[in-house]
Amino acid sequence: MAALSTLPSLRWRENAAGFAEKPTPMPPKKPLTGKPLTGTALIKEICRRIRLARTYWDAHRNRACRGERAKALALYESLGEAEREQIPQVLRVWLRYRSEKYFGEGRTPPGSGRK
Repeated sequence: MAALSTLPSLRWRENAAGFAEKPTPMPPKKPLTGKPLTGTALIKEICRRIRLARTYWDAHRNRACRGERAKALALYESLGEAEREQIPQVLRVWLRYRSEKYFGEGRTPPGSGRK
């Protein structure tokens, strides 16, 4: 069984008895309830998506940022005026103004840069 442990790509491990076994799989994801988010859960999800989009933006992952921003913006537009005020101002500004500069209708399309 020593030969299996020398191959890192197989990712096998030896158990207590010396036999090779596969590592335990990751636990399954939580099942989707199918219910749309409302109230504070919706606000938390919007904030999470905006923060994730900002993280992608800082890491120069523009395609991932664009996708998360679109999802966050779709959820944000479903909020009422009072609920929108519960989103932190820094996140609202980034979502509506700063990112609109780069991902809005008047932006330069991807791939049309330097030649």
